[in-house]
Amino acid sequence: MWSFAVTADKDIVRLSRRVTQSTSAETKPDLPLEIAHLLLIDVVGYSKLLVNEQIELLQELNQIVRGTECFRAAEASGKLIRVSTGDGMGLAFFHSPEEPVRCALEISKALRDHPSIRLRMGVHSGPVNRVRDVNDKTNIAAQRLQGRDCLWHRGLTAQFRSRHVTTL
Repeated sequence: MWSFAVTADKDIVRLSRRVTQSTSAETKPDLPLEIAHLLLIDVVGYSKLLVNEQIELLQELNQIVRGTECFRAAEASGKLIRVSTGDGMGLAFFHSPEEPVRCALEISKALRDHPSIRLRMGVHSGPVNRVRDVNDKTNIAAQRLQGRDCLWHRGLTAQFRSRHVTTL
C-alpha cells in the first residue's frame, strides 16, 4: 500500500511516497476450487403456464431427474449438488465431464413418455467453490459463464443433438 505526504519548508513543497504494510492482522483463507461438470435444465414455456401447471410440471420433472441412474449414483457418492432455478435446475457433478451428458441423455429418453415437457439442456465444466446459501444448504459459486465457453446459452449444439439425442 502506498501513502503520500506533503511537507512545506519555506517556499518548497515536497511530495513524498512510501510503502506501508497492511495493518490487517487476519487474512481470510481462499475457498478451495473444484472442477464441476454442470447440467443446466430449463423448462421451455414455463412462464406461460398457470401456477398449478408449473407445480405439476416441476414435480414430474423432479421425478424424472431423480429416477436417472447418473443422478442416483452421484447423490449416493456425495458428488452432486442440486440447485433449483425456479423454471428448471442446475446439477453439479464432481466426478467426470461425462456425467452431465449421460444424465441429459437419460432425461431425454425418459421424456419420450412425457411429450408435454419440453426442455433446454446445456452442459459446462469449470472451476467452482462450494458455499453455504442463506438456507444453510450447499451451493456453488462460479465465475460468470460467457460466450463460446458456455453451452447453456445455446443449449446442446446441433451436432451433438443430431448424433446423440433423438428428442429434447
